[in-house]
Amino acid sequence: MKDSKKRGLNTICVHTGEVEDTQFKGAVSPIFMSTSYAFDGVEEKRYPRYFNTPNQAMLCKKIAALEHTEDALIFSSGMAAISSAMFAFLKSGDHVIIQQVVYGGTFHLIAAEFEKYGIEYSFTSSDNVKDFKSLIKTNTKIVYIETPSNPLLGITDIRAISNLAKAHKVITMIDNTFASPINQNPALLGIDIVLHSATKYMGGHSDISAGAVAASKEHISQIWNTAINFGGNLSDQTVWLLERSLKTLNLRVKAQTKNAMIMAKYLETNKDISRVYYPGLESHPQHEIAKKQMKYFGAMLSFELNDDIDALTFQNNLRLIKPSMSLAGLESTTVSPAQTTHALLSENERLERGIRDGLIRFSVGIEDAEDLIEDIEQAIRKTLTTK
Repeated sequence: MKDSKKRGLNTICVHTGEVEDTQFKGAVSPIFMSTSYAFDGVEEKRYPRYFNTPNQAMLCKKIAALEHTEDALIFSSGMAAISSAMFAFLKSGDHVIIQQVVYGGTFHLIAAEFEKYGIEYSFTSSDNVKDFKSLIKTNTKIVYIETPSNPLLGITDIRAISNLAKAHKVITMIDNTFASPINQNPALLGIDIVLHSATKYMGGHSDISAGAVAASKEHISQIWNTAINFGGNLSDQTVWLLERSLKTLNLRVKAQTKNAMIMAKYLETNKDISRVYYPGLESHPQHEIAKKQMKYFGAMLSFELNDDIDALTFQNNLRLIKPSMSLAGLESTTVSPAQTTHALLSENERLERGIRDGLIRFSVGIEDAEDLIEDIEQAIRKTLTTK
């Protein structure tokens, strides 16, 4: 059989990292629910918090194959993955450069925790690589980016950031959640550590919480040394569910991405929509960069309604699309970032990042696009007539 690196994407999703059912020859991976394993006469001492139970270890192989890295780790949430990865490489006196527009939870982690540990940090003022370069210091250890970014779908030049960081011997980290491994593989563009909220596209069914880190064996080993102390491991039942979900990752994400392009073009021509943020549109300021580094443009977009249409009332009038906190499920959802993902930021901090109260983030699902369009149009009509 072909090596995982040479298999097709659907084949990797389905078969790489399976746990073989040697007893009954079942078609799907068995679940090893034990939290206690033998310690004597075994090649490896297994323990859930060590990320090496049979289901954990095999799932990491699938994620590494999808992201074209040597190894991976899975966590109980995206934030567990991000915090474990960051603190694995940082100590008091170190400095981190963070892209300005990142997930609100990441921003809050840095703003609330780093000073306690004497870790310095700087936020860029834009996605431009020149802003990153101007902030590099002799004690800079990490450059952290998120592209496409949450919630404005900003695009950062991954290759340029990688080259800059390597020239200064700085580790690069990227939150690749919005793109998923189907639409973007940052490791192939030189990024050291790839992070995911696996709750989103990897899980894909709005029923599990998980995180993932993909990187070289050397970097994963260093992250592991910190992660076992933080205790952000997954239960094996959730690991099994995540492996089940990844089997359809390519099929799901490609269907959602196709729908997102249809919806973005529709919204851009709708007279009741003032602005659409989607890297697949030629009107997107970083469209050309997105074309270089993304295979497809993803299934996330954001838009702003005209000022005379209340964003919350509009969302409450939707019948098919669900106003919902998270994203990337099979079902289409909307959310107001100012009240959810970025609620911990002050109003000024949100406005500095272009996150206005009327901004709506739209996670496009697999429904028929014409039904999604009809739902948006009826919600707009209802909102306007009940003012």
